[in-house]
Amino acid sequence: MKKYINLFIILIIVMVNNVFAQQFVEGNVYELDKKGEEIGLPGVNVYWLGTTLGSATNIDGYFKLNFPDNNNRSLIISYIGFKKDTVHIADNFKNPLKIILSSSQQLEEVVVAERAMGTHISRIKPIATQIITTAELCKAACCNLAESFETNASVDVSYSDAVSGTKQIKMLGLAGKYSQLMTENIPNFKGLATTYGLDYVPGPWMESIQISKGTASVKNGYESITGQINIEFFKPENSDPFFFNAYTNDLGKLEANAYTTIKLSEKVQTLLLLHGEDLSTKKDKNGDGFMEHPMKEQFNIFNRWKYTGKNVHIIAGFKILGEERNGGQMSYDDSKPRNTLNGYGMGSKSNRFEMFTKTAFIFNNKKSNIAFINSFIYHDQKSFYGLNDYKGRENNYYGNLMFQTYFDKESKHQITSGLSYMVDNFDETLNDSTFVRKESVPGGFVEYTYVDPEKFSLILGARTDFHNIYGTLFTPRIHLKYNFSENTILRGSAGRGFRTPNIIAENIYLLAGSRKMNILEEPTMEEAWNFGLNLTQYFKVFDKNLSINLDFYRTEFVNQIVIDRDRNSSNVYIYNLDGKSYSNSLQIESKYELFNRFDLLVAFRYNDVKMTINDELKQKPLVGKFKGLINMSYATNLNKWQFDLTTQLNGKSRLPNTSSNPAEYQLREESPAFTVMNVQITKFFRKWEIYGGVENLTNYTQDNPILAADDPFGEYFDSSLIWGPITGRKFYAGIRYRIKK
Repeated sequence: MKKYINLFIILIIVMVNNVFAQQFVEGNVYELDKKGEEIGLPGVNVYWLGTTLGSATNIDGYFKLNFPDNNNRSLIISYIGFKKDTVHIADNFKNPLKIILSSSQQLEEVVVAERAMGTHISRIKPIATQIITTAELCKAACCNLAESFETNASVDVSYSDAVSGTKQIKMLGLAGKYSQLMTENIPNFKGLATTYGLDYVPGPWMESIQISKGTASVKNGYESITGQINIEFFKPENSDPFFFNAYTNDLGKLEANAYTTIKLSEKVQTLLLLHGEDLSTKKDKNGDGFMEHPMKEQFNIFNRWKYTGKNVHIIAGFKILGEERNGGQMSYDDSKPRNTLNGYGMGSKSNRFEMFTKTAFIFNNKKSNIAFINSFIYHDQKSFYGLNDYKGRENNYYGNLMFQTYFDKESKHQITSGLSYMVDNFDETLNDSTFVRKESVPGGFVEYTYVDPEKFSLILGARTDFHNIYGTLFTPRIHLKYNFSENTILRGSAGRGFRTPNIIAENIYLLAGSRKMNILEEPTMEEAWNFGLNLTQYFKVFDKNLSINLDFYRTEFVNQIVIDRDRNSSNVYIYNLDGKSYSNSLQIESKYELFNRFDLLVAFRYNDVKMTINDELKQKPLVGKFKGLINMSYATNLNKWQFDLTTQLNGKSRLPNTSSNPAEYQLREESPAFTVMNVQITKFFRKWEIYGGVENLTNYTQDNPILAADDPFGEYFDSSLIWGPITGRKFYAGIRYRIKK
């Protein structure tokens, strides 16, 4: 593994770059102060009329947009407190544009914010979409996708067990497997990647993360039930020529990331991204004999290409990943035979290869296009947990052929139709048992979109898929958006979702214990309906922007796989739902610039999640009843320093029943509420950034995260009952260097 890390260092040193320019529009949005000087406006909404293609200006008022597929060249510029402007882009225009907005009212004094908030709700998209930008990701260490939601109230991240270091997300109070994970609108990180997939996306590679709750577009398949998380990586056409990031913490972790753009011709450009990390120290701060975190080595390479022709655009890329992690008791020696005398050990080796292509043909009328998406994934995993052995191999292919057209002059009415095909081959071995499954799912869909950015938008879609195991799946979905005014936006959604359960791969954390896994019946396809409302209100308060976002979502399961850990503390019973199962999630979130360059985010979420377990409707275990979040971010004048503080308040959760255990191995009925604080300080230079911080500032940890840690091969050993932090206070530091365009 270390030879790959050394290879990274060599590649980083020899990187060369150039910048590719494509057909796009870019510019700056300004306002004039009392002296008539131009001041950049951050957070201005810039979008193409009649489309959902848009962006927001950065701290300097800069924006950059690709041209839409249709002939529409009208650019809308909208910002609270200023008159909306429309700019028509002529064929012979020259970049960059300079746009000056006029105030919508006469004020005695105009105060201009000097930076945009890192997270915002898109005003344009019919589906309520929260966009986490690079600026937000840099408020915390953000080594990978699992650490990207520390300042976000919608997504929870926690450990699934105290041995393997596996992390899982929750949205709307339900496990991350019910949220569709996408990489640039291609389904990803399911199946075998469910276990460690959140660690497979380096934080410095991500340009943004888009979070939408509830059902998603039918174009992306039938799997979104509670929401969708789409990751956008940096792209060769708009990335800095060179970027490098190095990180370390007091646990002994070392990490390096880099990317560079390379121009091969006026039509072809590429981006190479590299990642390497090493954690080879053992820590046992709570003295239970187990490592707090597994030792880990990972290398990750991503190379993407783009070809831009007159009517043909092609995007292609591949990723190669190798990871090895080892954990367990401090006394475990992996050079000796695995047995009870050697102690409890855990090990996992994963190799993963991904390849994708996106090809788009744009008709001469610019109103229609055909796109063809292909993705292939190979994943191989070999692991052991104590005396349990697990091996898995997965081959996945995904293809999506889409035709899109506008059929009116104003480009308000759009039809998208297409055919898709997914095949997923599983080959798993657990101890002496082998599980083989092949999914083959052809399908088709049609989606109608009406977009009037000023008032009303509608997405009405349906798809039918023909599953070789579970039969015909019909998936209807609807999304509505209504603007009561420029500053009051209401959205609604409803739809159906399905997903194939992967019993072993999605519950590997159960192997890190002594519970016997009992599958009582053949698992069936999981199915649920989701209904949601979202209200976003913008205000001007003391000449500062205040936004309030309120949403409510309900998920009702028709069928669900029940992981029953209540019936008997020595066993896990797995069966299909027989009764009710639902989730209600209510969240309110507010953002305000309290004073110049001081951003404040306050959020609160209440969860009501219940499931029929062993014929009794009860609260789902290990789901917090509520979550509070406060994030404060302050930047000094000219953005030389930035200070970020995040406080999370986590509510009580029901714990699985352990009353049949001996008294010393019994847990209380509920976990306590607890608070976690993270702080970071960043110093900016012209090309450099130096950052450092502390995670879990108050050093709060869960008591006895491993049940019966003194007897890891006994019948009461269980490391999967995790409700709080298992790693105490952590200090970290890093450096970022970039060559800007």
